[in-house]
Amino acid sequence: MSSLAFSLSKELQPSHLVVNLPMVPPKVVTTSPQVVPSPVASLSHMVTSVIPHLEANSQATVLPKYPAISLNSSSHKGLHVPLNNFGLDYTSKLVNSLANSSTYLDSQISEVEKEIFLPCDKKNGTETVDAKPKSLAVAKRPDSGGVEGKPIALVANHFLVEFDPSQKIFHYDVEIFPNPSKEVARMIKRKLVGENSTVLYGARPVYDGRRTIYSPIEFQDDKLEFYISLPIENNRQHKIFRVNIKLVSKFDGNGDDFYNTPLPQEYIHALDVVLRESPAEKCFSVGRSFYSSSFGGAKEIGGGAIALKGFFQSLRPTQGLSLNVDFSVTAFHESIGVIPYLQKRLDFMHDISREKIRILTSEEKKEVEKALKNLRIFVCHRETVQRYRVYSLTGEITENLSFPDRDGRNLRLVSYFKDHYEYDVQYTNLPCLQISRRKPCYLPMELCVICEGQKFLGKLSDDQTVKLLKMGCQKPRERKKIIDSVMEGQFGPTRILQPPKLKLGNGGHVRNLTPFRHDRQWNLLDSHVFEGTRIERWAIISFGGTSDQKSSIQKFINQLSQRCEQLGIFLHKNTVISPLFEPMHVLGNTKLLESKLRKIHKAAFGNLQLLVCVMERKHRGYADLKRIAETSIGIVSQCCLYSNIGKLGSQFLANLALKINAKVGGCTVALYNSLPSEIPRIFIQDDPVIFMGADVTHPHPLDDFSPSVAAVVGGVNWPAANKYASRMRSQTHRQEIIQDLCAMVKEILDDFYQELSKLPKRIIFFRDGVSETQFHKVLQDEMQQIREACSRFPGYKPPITFVVVQKRHHTRLFPKPDPSLSENQFLDENIPPGTVVDTAITHPTEFDFYLCSHWGIKGTSRPVHYHVLWDDNEFTSDEVQKLVYNLCYTFVRCTKPVSLVPPVYYAHLAAYRGRLYLDRSDSRSCTISRSSSPEAIALPKLSDNIRKLMFYC
Repeated sequence: MSSLAFSLSKELQPSHLVVNLPMVPPKVVTTSPQVVPSPVASLSHMVTSVIPHLEANSQATVLPKYPAISLNSSSHKGLHVPLNNFGLDYTSKLVNSLANSSTYLDSQISEVEKEIFLPCDKKNGTETVDAKPKSLAVAKRPDSGGVEGKPIALVANHFLVEFDPSQKIFHYDVEIFPNPSKEVARMIKRKLVGENSTVLYGARPVYDGRRTIYSPIEFQDDKLEFYISLPIENNRQHKIFRVNIKLVSKFDGNGDDFYNTPLPQEYIHALDVVLRESPAEKCFSVGRSFYSSSFGGAKEIGGGAIALKGFFQSLRPTQGLSLNVDFSVTAFHESIGVIPYLQKRLDFMHDISREKIRILTSEEKKEVEKALKNLRIFVCHRETVQRYRVYSLTGEITENLSFPDRDGRNLRLVSYFKDHYEYDVQYTNLPCLQISRRKPCYLPMELCVICEGQKFLGKLSDDQTVKLLKMGCQKPRERKKIIDSVMEGQFGPTRILQPPKLKLGNGGHVRNLTPFRHDRQWNLLDSHVFEGTRIERWAIISFGGTSDQKSSIQKFINQLSQRCEQLGIFLHKNTVISPLFEPMHVLGNTKLLESKLRKIHKAAFGNLQLLVCVMERKHRGYADLKRIAETSIGIVSQCCLYSNIGKLGSQFLANLALKINAKVGGCTVALYNSLPSEIPRIFIQDDPVIFMGADVTHPHPLDDFSPSVAAVVGGVNWPAANKYASRMRSQTHRQEIIQDLCAMVKEILDDFYQELSKLPKRIIFFRDGVSETQFHKVLQDEMQQIREACSRFPGYKPPITFVVVQKRHHTRLFPKPDPSLSENQFLDENIPPGTVVDTAITHPTEFDFYLCSHWGIKGTSRPVHYHVLWDDNEFTSDEVQKLVYNLCYTFVRCTKPVSLVPPVYYAHLAAYRGRLYLDRSDSRSCTISRSSSPEAIALPKLSDNIRKLMFYC
């Protein structure tokens, strides 16, 4: 019988992690169960080793370092390490690595799939889309990858997996009654497997902690029922759990031709569960990441939160099968008593230990309940393994609480704890925790402790965020120490694309410049912006500030005007009215704020081009100001803080000037060689093209009713393609599919037509925020909506390219050390801008690539993953990579290439602006209960005179 094992291969292409599932023995029908005495009848024997994902067609030999394996010879044959050992070694190795090194900040994204809604604009006479459109297949890679650019050798945190796809895996559904927590469920599974080896034919299956078990061999029966007893209190009381197991499916990897036939997602998921089982039992699991206080300790970041280090792992279908291992740090609730926790988190609780007679106000009580709701706790007045969830606070304080005993008599809660536990409740002035939805079940706060391992879902303060970022933001040298503990290998072939030649202004003349600095940044010391605007009518308003700060306003006006002039932007030296000075509380009064803004607008005869707002500090009224200015009045605004204008550095003024110029209709830079000359096979000068970007922003994780906001932007100037009109819509809570995409695309096409008197010949659509699991759904629905928008123009059927843009992933790239350079020279450097990868770690057949278009100033650069889902325009790899990279140089707010293709960057900014509009109305103007219909609150309509401007920059 062959073992269920991964085998190490030193071949660089194809590099494999071999998985050989054991052959299933013939089933013997007897009166008693047939036991298969196999020590390897377990999915926990699947992994013996993993190797780094390496260069195709390379002849080099690389011995990897990996925590799951121990190499004692140059040959990999016969090397077998069980997954249980893999998990132990893997975790222990990471403990050492993380304890001595720092990690980067882990970003997680929550994707919730819901029903797809297709647009139906009856007011405009729109016909509904066919309920069953033809299914679209994801685009295939058109070639073997790009060839343009200078070759570069890289190291990556990917491991190529070799396996035997012909072997079977058995998938079982598990139901446990009563429903346990994940921790208890894993205890049940361990005991079940240990006590029922005969029925399970000696198998040691893996469990995902929820409803799924995978086994390398088939169990005795397709349906099994077990009763498992676990101790609950002091090992004296036991709880019985009924476990039902049912065979769901049997599957393999679809034969032997994996490199031409992608592995089924179900098979990948099964292997992923195998690799996750051991760390899941020893660490706190958050998504695909694992955290532990033993990984270098926990660090307090204030407010009852701590930061824990951990690692991420995921199997990915690449050109082979890739294990992506990465490192992360995130915030958790500190495991301390509930009252000390509240004292750290809420200012008004600081003195609660001295004021044991003060009762919380209604507002304070709401804050306490918000801080504790849904947290898991345990009690410290008795020994128990039980864990409870906080649902609410009691209406009465502890002193006044009572409950009926078994004889039906009312028993005071304080007396109960004195009689049963000989404990005098100290904080009788505080409410108790209610730990049941259906019946009164009270626990005094002082006897409760926050359970360990709960991710902090509340919004982090600025100070907490800074501490978390500081803990996670490390230079490549420090980060690579961790990567080296996991892998070491050459990677490629990869390339560095050449930067485009740029077009700037110079006193009315055009100046060209090629950014050849290592960070690809350029300066405007001897140049102007490409298109500077004239701002004749503008005003300034101040909110708060000291006397000294207010007296500096005139100096700020003069220096801002001078800096604009140096950049080729005309900003009149005098405002239309004298600066207005208002107290901070005006920002908190929407009616008063609107009257002040209308007064300024009226002073400019209804034609104010710009309003500069200087604030003493950040304030929630910022959202109201933007909403009123952009929807009610129709003026472009630029906000800044007194703390920044007090410095009045040249760079701050330059950044402010670039933003102002972009908002009122100018642009910073353009490509010297237009896109038609750069990509002549696809683009033609007289056939305009539109680049569109789309994004959806969702409410805070603890908000379970507010609408999501979708935004679409589109470039309305060709061939420069650096000015983008925007549209925003609210939609169903956490709906990722853009519900009103058809209408927004139609409106932007209208704007395009008004600017150029013709419709675009091609549409290049960049979509942000989509996970791999949603590719098919997004492609089917949103492509249909884009086509529907085009069909509203008679005979208009342009070719469309649909590209998903992913920033939140765990692939990291490092330059290979150059022996001729010192260690510090290499390890302090990030990969250079223009680094592109489209082999080895990309999809085996689909059209995707990684591009790092920016220079990483802090931490380790994260390349952006571009995945072409649909391509009517038939781009080659080189063409689409050059297009994206060149566009990254045209972002209006800075003089360097950005990390994200600008249409997506602008869509993200526009969606955030729409969120600001909703945050204001949601938090102050309306009340929504959990039982309310989740219908989206409509966004206020943008004013016509700013609708086509990039006001959201």
